[in-house]
Amino acid sequence: MEKKQLRLVAKSKIKGTLLRMAFSRTGIILFLFLLAVGVVLLVMNAFTEYISQVWEFAFLFNIIVVVRILNTEMDYSAKLTWILVIAFTSVFGGLFYIYTKLDIGNRAVKHGYMEIIEEHRHELSQNEDILEEAKGQNIEVARLAQYLYANDAFPITSKNDITFYPLGENKWEDMLEELQKAEKFIFFEYFILEEGMMWGSILNILKEKASQGVDVRVMYDGTCAIGKVPYNYPKLVQSLGIKCKMHSPLRPFASTYYNYRDHRKILVIDGKVGFTGGVNLADEYINQKEVFGHWKDTAIRIKGEAVKTLTHMFLNMWYFGQPGVDYSPYLSVEIETFPEAKGYAIPYGFNPFDTERVGQRVYEDILYNAKNYVHIITPYLILDDSLLQAIKYAAKRGIDVRIILPGIPDKKAVYDLAKTYIPFLLESGVRVYFYTPGFVHAKEFISDDCKAVVGTINLDYRSLYHHFECGCFLYDVDCIVDIEKDFQDTLSKCSEVTKELLEQEKLSSKILGRSIRFVAPLL
Repeated sequence: MEKKQLRLVAKSKIKGTLLRMAFSRTGIILFLFLLAVGVVLLVMNAFTEYISQVWEFAFLFNIIVVVRILNTEMDYSAKLTWILVIAFTSVFGGLFYIYTKLDIGNRAVKHGYMEIIEEHRHELSQNEDILEEAKGQNIEVARLAQYLYANDAFPITSKNDITFYPLGENKWEDMLEELQKAEKFIFFEYFILEEGMMWGSILNILKEKASQGVDVRVMYDGTCAIGKVPYNYPKLVQSLGIKCKMHSPLRPFASTYYNYRDHRKILVIDGKVGFTGGVNLADEYINQKEVFGHWKDTAIRIKGEAVKTLTHMFLNMWYFGQPGVDYSPYLSVEIETFPEAKGYAIPYGFNPFDTERVGQRVYEDILYNAKNYVHIITPYLILDDSLLQAIKYAAKRGIDVRIILPGIPDKKAVYDLAKTYIPFLLESGVRVYFYTPGFVHAKEFISDDCKAVVGTINLDYRSLYHHFECGCFLYDVDCIVDIEKDFQDTLSKCSEVTKELLEQEKLSSKILGRSIRFVAPLL
């Protein structure tokens, strides 16, 4: 009986892996590469006498596409990737590029999202008094605040009470307590939602609150339909009196939209309390289920004016494509202020349709303006030229740059790819560490005991280019001391990466990492 159950579990895992491949960018690349090989062989067989004309057409077509690529604002790493894909797949690489740029099935979504953004852009106003005060304390922070407001109207705020959670289980405990206090509305926007102890305990409270007349809304990403919850899960949750929707349901190869995942983690309660960070709604995030060893994740709780920005971001995602909705009932709530709280907080987000890479710009701003150190925790390390140079430049001018990566990876190929960047970082003076007990999922930048970012933004192309993401920039708030202390505590559980250690890696891992490096922007 046990053997039969093991076979069923193994079969289920294999099926889940195949489905994830089919719905991934990697799956599309592999599918189109194999299609290209097959079609080329068919064309060669069917049109032998015209083969020279076919190759001439393919060559001319690819030249046109490459010229087009070189004249876009795309990052040069991505440009090189596309050129190599076209070189290896003949005419079908060019067709794949055109396919992605046409945004099949996505144009209406993009229009709907940008429409809602424009409609509600200035509902959160920049407090000029706070901005002027910030200029007096740190002009660099004030300039960053101006940039974030000019780009997507994310205002700088002060007098917030901000709590840092060094582990997912710490966040979970306070989350349950805050949910019990809800009186008007509860908004959940999460990348992963999976049935288990964590979500079960939350769902029980949401069901109770919905029965009391609280406006409860849950939104999760469509990737959860593969192995996390049933495809019809929104209807099941709605039967409990809770509003529920799935962002971007997956349809393999039907459009490019399914690559634009909602990777945000936002919880807002009554517009007065907000949570964000790396922690999703699944048991591994609170170490109730062991996946890849000990799961290290972090989050923050915000009380104060900054919560309005999280509320606003949620409403934009919930209502995109539905113009004319009045946000004022959710944004006009009376917010508690904390006169003794120091520093500034700027919650911010970005989307795959944005021409500005806001998440990357904030990280680069920290790197370029650091005076003493920049400490980073990230699960993934797939860097474009701009970010790689910013990290190297900081280290070369004497800044103590340290990066903590997982000791046990969740994706071996991506892990092997990350290791190909490490030698360049080490040569520049960056120090890199592996978290020995397991997997780190936290996304943090800490600098000079006065700046920090906690959010959902990984150091990879998916987060920085393809996803809906969010984070919170903090300056001179009390909890930055806790964030840096946690970094040092985490560092004590890490092993430092050296060139000698990398040289001892298996040859297969080295080959895999280097082989997929040229398609990194497409992963």
